[in-house]
Amino acid sequence: MMPKHGAHRAGRQAGMLVLAALVAACAAGAVAQDRMYKWKDAAGVTHYSDTPPARGQASVLQADGRPDAAPALPYELARAVKLHPVTLYTTAHCDACDQGRALLRARGIPFAEKTVTTPEDRQALHGIGGKDELPLLVVGRRQVTGFAAAAWNEALDSASYPREAMLPPGYRTGAAEAAAPASLPAPPPRVPVAPAPDAAAAQAGRQQPRQQPQPKKSPPDFQF
Repeated sequence: MMPKHGAHRAGRQAGMLVLAALVAACAAGAVAQDRMYKWKDAAGVTHYSDTPPARGQASVLQADGRPDAAPALPYELARAVKLHPVTLYTTAHCDACDQGRALLRARGIPFAEKTVTTPEDRQALHGIGGKDELPLLVVGRRQVTGFAAAAWNEALDSASYPREAMLPPGYRTGAAEAAAPASLPAPPPRVPVAPAPDAAAAQAGRQQPRQQPQPKKSPPDFQF
């Protein structure tokens, strides 16, 4: 026969297990209700529901009906991204840039890539304190110029990025963008109005030869 205190302890443990199971079930239900699925059936009819279809594939939507941008990141990785976002500055025909990009992808680091190809891009690079040497890795407020695997890994370690890749399946890094935002298109050139015939001769006598604009010097090549 089990002692009274033993039976009481066993009853408490069983009650705690039941309570934990109920909490987990409620949490799972809340997560499921926060998601909305969209799919088409065999007849081509579009359906919206908080449960996925039994067969076929469905798109996960956000609360406002837009497609979910990307799967949620694990807590450790999401915290590092929030506190120390990573930006990679690259240029074309740069082997070191390719090696740096490959390191970030192999380690599973979410990053934004900025390309430097125009004088405006170069000015934007100088605006953040960068030099004419690429690639440039920016981790939070820290900058690492040039590619060196040990230095890049140390900067990522200091920012608490996981050593092992933790990106969820289906996660995609955004496409590379120019370092300088695109400027507005230039206004159309004004068409000069031809002067009257009698005034054309007088104007031709006063007309001075126009100086040809000096060609702009091309910026020096980047160092890799």
